[in-house]
Amino acid sequence: MFATRNSFRVLTPVMNRPMTIARKAGIKHLVLPKKFDIEFPERPKLKIMEKVPQYPAGFRPFKLQKKLRLMRGPEPFHTTLVHKQYGIVATGGGRMAYKHFEMVRMSLIRKLDYDRMFAIWRIDAPWQPITKKSQGQRMGGGKGAIDHYVTPVRAGRVIVEVGGQCEYIEVERILQVIAKKLPFDAIAVSHEKLNEIQETEERLERENLNPWTFKYIVQNNLGGCLNWISPVDKLWFGKYR
Repeated sequence: MFATRNSFRVLTPVMNRPMTIARKAGIKHLVLPKKFDIEFPERPKLKIMEKVPQYPAGFRPFKLQKKLRLMRGPEPFHTTLVHKQYGIVATGGGRMAYKHFEMVRMSLIRKLDYDRMFAIWRIDAPWQPITKKSQGQRMGGGKGAIDHYVTPVRAGRVIVEVGGQCEYIEVERILQVIAKKLPFDAIAVSHEKLNEIQETEERLERENLNPWTFKYIVQNNLGGCLNWISPVDKLWFGKYR
């Protein structure tokens, strides 16, 4: 049998008074918000890069060779984050044209909250001329006319840097989408993640127990490999290809 409401009152303890249930919230240990001590730049938004370099009056734009060496090998200087927050780092060599600069700029303008965030360029505006001949033109006749300008990028170069009063989880997805659209391999990183990647590479090289590395094989010319491997592999031992 089920107890009726009146019988429930009789069976309850404490001086035959009806039993009451009091809800009590548990103690929650919430993480305190992170305090940011960031110095904002003068311009929080990315500036529009020049499509064509500005030459002095009467100066004829010069033409250059391909200079593929400007895209090969590691970047020796701009490999760390100035504001020690977040950014996009190239993991391979390539060239950035004006359309890629605009893609990065417009993506960040649409998705970043510039009231508490900022973004800065870490590469120069397009400066290397790329020549091209018209379709169907015969060989010869000298070097073609300048078609557009690009900026060569090496592996390890910081492309753009983002910071402000924000966590990495807020901008990680935005930077990952931009990195996939660049004409070379790139990743979105934070200051801690970038240091972790560098420490992991140094640890793997230091704790390697296999003596037959690519570097050892090339330096000792095992199997006559110097006769057929590329000059790039002779210099960087299989990296930055």
